[in-house]
Amino acid sequence: MKPSISDYYAHESAWIDEGCAIGEGTRIWHFSHVMAGARIGRNCNIGQNVVVSPGVIVGNNVKIQNNVSLYSGVTLEDSVFCGPSMVFTNVLNPRSHVSRKHEYQSTLVRHGATLGANSTIICGHKIGAFAFVGAGAVVTRDVPSYALVLGNPAKLAGWLCECGVKLTSKQVVDVPLVCSACGLSYENGDDGLRRVAVV
Repeated sequence: MKPSISDYYAHESAWIDEGCAIGEGTRIWHFSHVMAGARIGRNCNIGQNVVVSPGVIVGNNVKIQNNVSLYSGVTLEDSVFCGPSMVFTNVLNPRSHVSRKHEYQSTLVRHGATLGANSTIICGHKIGAFAFVGAGAVVTRDVPSYALVLGNPAKLAGWLCECGVKLTSKQVVDVPLVCSACGLSYENGDDGLRRVAVV
């Protein structure tokens, strides 16, 4: 039974379990399923055929494209983009005949990160703020903030601005870096780059 829909939109074919939380302005499209215990923030767009499992946390302004499954253990901070058919995992060594629900590992995707179409995020890792995982990439380790990673396994291929424009193709960063499109500046941080505060 679907709860009363007042502040968000769900297509009639979507299934919304009782006991989940969905923020104002969020839109949930065809054949998607939000399970009990999931939390979705405000102004999100949940595409077609998306599953949001128990315990998943989705921030505000998140876009999840078609055919994405958010398994228990996944946390998406605000303004994350999940491209079509990208994949999360939550167990490192799954077997059909062995229950490993007690071994679920967490995956944290920080504010503003982009996960490209058909990319795969192996569980137990963190994707840094505004990082960009290219289409088809397979992430097997943590990704630094503002990093561009490509390939299988995903490797550092440069750094991107918050606006999505490439800052440099060099792996070693000479700072400060200034975006040619929007003028934002960056310096080295504890976890990749960090934006230089405007005085």
